[in-house]
Amino acid sequence: MILPIVGYGDPVLRKVGTEITAEYPNLKETIANMYETMYNASGVGLAAPQIGLAIRLFVIDATPFSDDEDLEADEQKQLKGFKRTFINAKIIKEEGEDWAFNEGCLSIPDVREDVYRKERVTIEYCEEDFVMKTEVFDGLVARVIQHEYDHIEGILFTDKISSLKKRLIKGKLKNIMEGKTFQDYRMRFFGKKSR
Repeated sequence: MILPIVGYGDPVLRKVGTEITAEYPNLKETIANMYETMYNASGVGLAAPQIGLAIRLFVIDATPFSDDEDLEADEQKQLKGFKRTFINAKIIKEEGEDWAFNEGCLSIPDVREDVYRKERVTIEYCEEDFVMKTEVFDGLVARVIQHEYDHIEGILFTDKISSLKKRLIKGKLKNIMEGKTFQDYRMRFFGKKSR
């Protein structure tokens, strides 16, 4: 089922997600709905707070990035088919150089800004089987993970831009909070009914 995506300004986007267990109600259905919602909105990642759930869960499918001809063949190969569910994730380490990439967010439509992040992450998480894993990711996969991980920590990519850029997008953010934005996917705005 395609769910409405929570827009900027909703308090759920600022909550630190709580850990869940395998007994979390309708977990498989929630994960399936998150993938369907993400694909419907042409996203590469979606975190549970973006569908109104303050839990430590996010999904990623980085395949759309694999078509970028500016990337090395190895990275294109890594991105193609990189589909993963992250439950109770915890970033252990962020390392390497800071590098900029123009990021956007389904909860903050029509806003894109360069964000600096580390090039490599070590992350502990469970997939749907709830077996704990520790893995290292780099490049664009690491970036998408860091962006979605921020969501379960109550952080948005707009928190990571300069105060000047924040002032420049203030009007756009206010419009999103008031539901004055039109997307080809369903959204839910704080204090308004979804359309």
